[in-house]
Amino acid sequence: MKKILIIEDETLIALSLKKMLSKRGHEVLTVESGHEAIGLLKTVHFDRVICDLMLQDISGFDIIEESRAYLGDDKIKLDFVIMTAYNSSQVLERAREYGCKILSKPFEDLNKALSVIEGE
Repeated sequence: MKKILIIEDETLIALSLKKMLSKRGHEVLTVESGHEAIGLLKTVHFDRVICDLMLQDISGFDIIEESRAYLGDDKIKLDFVIMTAYNSSQVLERAREYGCKILSKPFEDLNKALSVIEGE
């Protein structure tokens, strides 16, 4: 069982992922705000962080930058997954610089997306 944080401002996506991952035995917490996510990441240990790139308040990259100071680059590389509908070369290159895995929305293969989220 993993403790997973989903940072997603589209309620349907967040709740759907939470339900599917919970059924697979994971403890899942969802937040809509990047600032709220940063506060949680400072105080709570998560095994996986699934982060939408474009949030209402800040970007997923802003969350990663802020988190690097207290989580370190290795944890960012291993534990963060960026979800995005924006698959421009610039976005993909920046995600690669952090070493994060990337999930394109909408998911083409739900089981494959869940495997990436679970870290398999």
